[in-house]
Amino acid sequence: QVQLVESGGGFVEAGGSLRLSCVASGSIFSISRMGWYRQAQGKDREFVADINKNGRTEYGDAVAGRFTVSRDNAKNALYLQMNSLKPEDPAVYYCTAEVVEEYSTYYLNVSSWGQGTQVTVSS
Repeated sequence: QVQLVESGGGFVEAGGSLRLSCVASGSIFSISRMGWYRQAQGKDREFVADINKNGRTEYGDAVAGRFTVSRDNAKNALYLQMNSLKPEDPAVYYCTAEVVEEYSTYYLNVSSWGQGTQVTVSS
């Protein structure tokens, strides 16, 4: 079973920066796409950014130009550098990964999600 653990959330003033991290652990054979979503209170979950194994990235319109997603394949880690944070950015940020799990006699494709990390921005 794969686990994703996020860290790096916290409180920051508008215009400031935060860096989120996410580490995957478990019976991992490979990870293709990794990404970040966020959910503000009372709103639907929103796509933030993702990155494939080769480093190709995509960003949501609300964060393009301010956030940068990256990954370290050797560490099964995902990062999100958030700059120029705005009062509309506060949310719980979730890490997700498309994982191929390896077991003794088979492989299993799973979509895994972390528990989320809270980001708060003061205006």
